[in-house]
Amino acid sequence: MANNKTIFTGVGTAIATPMNADGSINYEEFGRLVDYQIDNSADAIVVCGTTGESATMTDEEHVEVIRSCIKRVNGRIPVIAGTGSNDTAYAVELSKEAEAMGADALLLVTPYYNKTSQRGLVKHFTAIADSVNIPIVLYNVPSRTGVSISPAAYKELAQHPNIVATKEASGNMDTVMQVSAYTDLDIYSGNDDEVLACLALGGKGVISVSANICPKEKHDEVMSFLGGRPAEALEIQKKLLELDKAMFMDVNPIPVKEALNIMGFKAGECRLPLCSMEQQQIDRLRGIMEQMGLVGKIK
Repeated sequence: MANNKTIFTGVGTAIATPMNADGSINYEEFGRLVDYQIDNSADAIVVCGTTGESATMTDEEHVEVIRSCIKRVNGRIPVIAGTGSNDTAYAVELSKEAEAMGADALLLVTPYYNKTSQRGLVKHFTAIADSVNIPIVLYNVPSRTGVSISPAAYKELAQHPNIVATKEASGNMDTVMQVSAYTDLDIYSGNDDEVLACLALGGKGVISVSANICPKEKHDEVMSFLGGRPAEALEIQKKLLELDKAMFMDVNPIPVKEALNIMGFKAGECRLPLCSMEQQQIDRLRGIMEQMGLVGKIK
């Protein structure tokens, strides 16, 4: 089933949020990172997701980071704003605000901590989708939230005109297959090492952590596969595999911020309760990046 509401095809970078030494947001460096993404073939930017540390942002910061991203991107590629919450009313408010600021689409994570039934999930996402007029990407990441969207709930949610896609990070290819078979939702892999599997099941791309570091390679991987060159795509994935794995040697976004620092960006550290990696892990990450020519790449 063709979906004429596709937000992007290729790689959407789940962008990290650079911080100053005092833990405040480094907007200048954030702008540089946004430009680096666009200059290196990223097809969309996903701002204030897990990788962007939205969980420890104040309400003001959350809005300001989205605004700053939209302004910097300036219409060059779509901006997808993470506005999900486990409080439906708050998610509605934030989603309306992101739409008013000019976000092209929204990323909505399943409610965490309080969890919910599948009926509750449908009601939650429907309430948010009813409140805006821009496309919505559902975000299924049960390892983070303790809730997974069932194929039946996906079928129901896909009927809503504003719900057009899902970021599938469940790692369950049976779910991905059922979404592909029974809905017209666009599918984006939420795991960097599962991109090809998702594309093979009809996916449109990936919302990627590794793309912070190598957007061009991730873009090329997706486009090679979709362009009928699966062997080429597989070769790129093999080259990126060590880096993809390294991005999860500790809780995301700890490794990716470290990798950005190693590259030469001033990404800073994560906010507590996330703390920097052990030196041994940092050395291992640096070794992987050294082999890829990424150490000190950004001047």
